[in-house]
Amino acid sequence: MKTYQNPIIPGFYPDPSICRVGEDYYLVTSSFEYFPGVPIFHSKDLVNWRQIGHVLDRPEQLNLDQTPNSRGIYAPTIRYHDGIFYMITTFVVSQTGARRNFYVTATDPAGPWSKPNWLEDAPGIDPSLLFDDDGKVYYTGNRKPPSGPKYKKHNEIWLQELDLEKKQLVGPKYSLWDGALKNAHAQEAPHLYKINGWYYLMIAEGGTGHTHAVTIARSKNVTGPYEMTETNPILTHRHLGKNHPIVNIGHADIVETQDGDWWMVCLGSRPYGGYYRNLGRETFLVPFIWEDGWPIVNPGKGFVEEEMPFPKLSEHKWPALPQADSFDADTLDDQWNFLRTPRGDFWSLSERSGFLRLKAKKETIMEEENPSFVGRRQQHIDFFAQTVMEFSPTQDNETAGIVLLQNQDFQFRMEVVLEKGERNIQLIRREAGVDKQVAKKPINSSKLYLKVEANGQSYQFYFAEKALDWVALACDVDGTILSTDKAGGFVGAYIGMYCSANGEDSSNYADFDLFEYHGIS
Repeated sequence: MKTYQNPIIPGFYPDPSICRVGEDYYLVTSSFEYFPGVPIFHSKDLVNWRQIGHVLDRPEQLNLDQTPNSRGIYAPTIRYHDGIFYMITTFVVSQTGARRNFYVTATDPAGPWSKPNWLEDAPGIDPSLLFDDDGKVYYTGNRKPPSGPKYKKHNEIWLQELDLEKKQLVGPKYSLWDGALKNAHAQEAPHLYKINGWYYLMIAEGGTGHTHAVTIARSKNVTGPYEMTETNPILTHRHLGKNHPIVNIGHADIVETQDGDWWMVCLGSRPYGGYYRNLGRETFLVPFIWEDGWPIVNPGKGFVEEEMPFPKLSEHKWPALPQADSFDADTLDDQWNFLRTPRGDFWSLSERSGFLRLKAKKETIMEEENPSFVGRRQQHIDFFAQTVMEFSPTQDNETAGIVLLQNQDFQFRMEVVLEKGERNIQLIRREAGVDKQVAKKPINSSKLYLKVEANGQSYQFYFAEKALDWVALACDVDGTILSTDKAGGFVGAYIGMYCSANGEDSSNYADFDLFEYHGIS
């Protein structure tokens, strides 16, 4: 029997939403403070996915200036109707929780997508759309109950009609449901479907941590009342314990194949080295059937497995992506992201052909700013990454190198610095906003080879002044600070290239000739 491996999209790709157009499947995920926003993927078989771009890839669409860590773009939903793709999402603006909801459209999922259509009087997060049979469009989201919450994080799901011509919500708001579980908190991630004459409302509750769950209700009328199945929650892993290989399963969306089979995408995490989840929340796939009018997920087992039977679809593998980026293209590959919307002329692929040039901005990666940083997700428990960097610091404040990043307060920096006229390479471990120098060694060359290897939570850092002449800078370094279980927040670990003048003016820069990433597991 042919099988596939979960997760189908490894690394920090949470809150998946999916739609089908003919024999093509499209999927989007959250992106928080990273730019471009909302990565979008294409598949023919639900298992093999390739990224075709980002929905929010222009500064005019996405202003992330001063957006705090783990704020920004939350829980997008993708839908297709009458030749047009719709992506609707929440922009969480600040640490205090201010939020706005908007949608964009495109005729080609690879873009370009429109400017945001901001929705007035649309409280809460996690919006979704239903295109009903009668031509009406309905918006669902979560909010605090109008009568007030009855307990901490008590939310409800609400509905209102969306007028696509006015590009605004119209008519009355309806309270639909506040979840299946008594006193279960954080009712969110609603998706409304019309199936066999029933309106099905599927949500997440229990919070996005270990107690995450998927529940469902249905009604003959779009505005309710909604009845729930006695088999709720229809999917959760919280009862399997923290030693299970897949945890915090939830926030799901469903799709019917062209052959009539049903599948669910959801988020989950793979802890390792203890209950630590450096990879963040990833995208998983699980089948389900309908029984007595309700979903039964992975019949006979009821949970998401690491290895599962392949869908009854012809396998369609995409050409393998290169594991090394030589920066020979005119644009950055889709794997690369900036922290917040890139401001200023701080990076270039053209000033030196075949190199990524990062200029030393005042902003640092220890701040909630837009530093001179280009990074990609860590997608494997075991991996190695290496780069070739040319950098000659001229002032003590200038630095450049590799960063392993969870957020501005939790990170590793393997960087070149100038101290009393001497060049050194150092490893800085930053935990809870406090820097600690783990190791330091002198160097002579302006051209350096930098490498990081990870075996679970054991990280090794190397450098070389000549190719393959590796010198250990630090070994067996505990990597658990890259997990949200220590750092907090909602994002996964990144690894990338960095250059900074640490608050000073500078015309210096670092040139990166190559970046190579290999997953081992």
